[in-house]
Amino acid sequence: MKDSKLLHLAQLISDWPGLVAGPPEALIDDCLVLLDHLGGARSVIDVGSGGGLPGLPLKIARPELSVTLVEADQAKAAFLVQACSRLQLQGVDVVAARAEDAGHDARYREGFDVAVARALAPLPVLVELCLPFVRVGGRLLAQKTDREEVARAERAIALCGGGAPRVIAAPSSARSGGTVVAIPKVKPTPDAYPRRAGLPRRKPL
Repeated sequence: MKDSKLLHLAQLISDWPGLVAGPPEALIDDCLVLLDHLGGARSVIDVGSGGGLPGLPLKIARPELSVTLVEADQAKAAFLVQACSRLQLQGVDVVAARAEDAGHDARYREGFDVAVARALAPLPVLVELCLPFVRVGGRLLAQKTDREEVARAERAIALCGGGAPRVIAAPSSARSGGTVVAIPKVKPTPDAYPRRAGLPRRKPL
């Protein structure tokens, strides 16, 4: 990792106690595996951004991207605002809200080429939280490991407007068994999804 802004991001994360679990440099390296799967995307939403992973590394690597970071934890959202200021990043929007609520906001619903998520939730939950943000013709890129049972998410994918998922090997220094689960958005998400705050985790589709 030689990019000075990526190194600066790693230092900012290190200086904020409890923000991430693991060495920031390795986690950032893990996020960059998504670059090969963004294609011509111009807008990206990072759901459950936490320490800005993977959204901020993608923004630094692809400065032309318009990036929205959704983070319900107010302290983590404050970190994201501070990090964007310190790194002098333009075109980044921090949304301090739950994904279940932001997913029904007309400013964000079905407004993005790509949704990304890393360490957010089991895949059935992640799909319900993320697919509502993706426009038809866009896609969800979920960072997982080869232990994830993608078949468990088939019902959630179908209900939320997704198509057949592809599981792509994406190892990194942080996760030797890393994968990217790519799910195309093939039809609009019904208004019922995502369900109210907390319900997707308590009762996965």
